[in-house]
Amino acid sequence: MKLYVEPMDAVVVEVRDDGCVRLEHEDWSRPTLQERRAIIYSAENEIAALRELLEVLEHRP
Repeated sequence: MKLYVEPMDAVVVEVRDDGCVRLEHEDWSRPTLQERRAIIYSAENEIAALRELLEVLEHRP
């Protein structure tokens, strides 16, 4: 998985069950509250965009 998080200008590449994340070219770390909120916001936006893409593709002949 890769998720670009614009407010952090970073790419999340892995997430562990304990909440730690690994950003591209960095080691594992526990995100701050602000970072978690930015990651969640970016993930929600990406999910919405992917749902829209699926709708378009599924309803095309």
